[in-house]
Amino acid sequence: MTKLKKVFELPVELYHSRHLIFNLAKNDFKTKYAGSYLGIVWAFVQPIVTILVYWFVFSVGLRAGNADDYPFVLYLVSGIVPWFFFQDALNGGTNALLEYNYLVKKVVFKISILPMVKVISAMFVHCFFVVFALLLSSFYGYTPSVHTIQLIYYSFCTFVFSLALVYITSAVVVFFRDLTQIISIILQVGVWMTPIMWDLNMLNGYPILMKVFKLNPMYYIVSGYRDSMLGRIWLTAHWKWGIYFWCLTIIIFILGTVIFKRLKPHFADVL
Repeated sequence: MTKLKKVFELPVELYHSRHLIFNLAKNDFKTKYAGSYLGIVWAFVQPIVTILVYWFVFSVGLRAGNADDYPFVLYLVSGIVPWFFFQDALNGGTNALLEYNYLVKKVVFKISILPMVKVISAMFVHCFFVVFALLLSSFYGYTPSVHTIQLIYYSFCTFVFSLALVYITSAVVVFFRDLTQIISIILQVGVWMTPIMWDLNMLNGYPILMKVFKLNPMYYIVSGYRDSMLGRIWLTAHWKWGIYFWCLTIIIFILGTVIFKRLKPHFADVL
């Protein structure tokens, strides 16, 4: 009963501190690029350049045609937009305690809100790129429909999944700094394993391998974004994968809560 109570302590803390979290997230987003001439513009430049590079390499260099019957640029953008959110949230959230170490050392401050601050900060940029993706899709004739409302659900999926992971990584990285580099490598590999820049249907002859790729929780999210923006498919069509995603996410969140709570008393001493 005590362990169960500890699991629910974190969500309750986050809810009661929601106004502080949002204000800190806004401040985090503004100060992140405060020292540069272009300011927050850099938050959008790098992802756009990345998209252009991938588009040029695959469409012009490798002459890739349509992917899953969609124009390649739309297939790419609809998949990489949630990946950018996940990547920024995981990287930022992992280093939240290290970056705000001066707050961690304050006895009265609820440090459990810091990982969430970073995830919400990443959400601001994500909202821009969702709009960008919708405008680009409309240009190609894939105008928003009633299915587009599902983007709210899939964004929430990305948010919760990222937050669940971040509570583990932010706690562990305080004691094992190499984790930051390990996560960078995993993200570099993960963008190809999701898949984002190639069609999973290419593996139709390998059903077991296809299932292995689908076990990646980000596959459910990326596919959902494409279904909402391009395919006009309801999320109920993949309800089994939805159940799998939420069961896995809840398990990771509970694990993250337990790890964070157990290591919390030692954060100030190590930092």
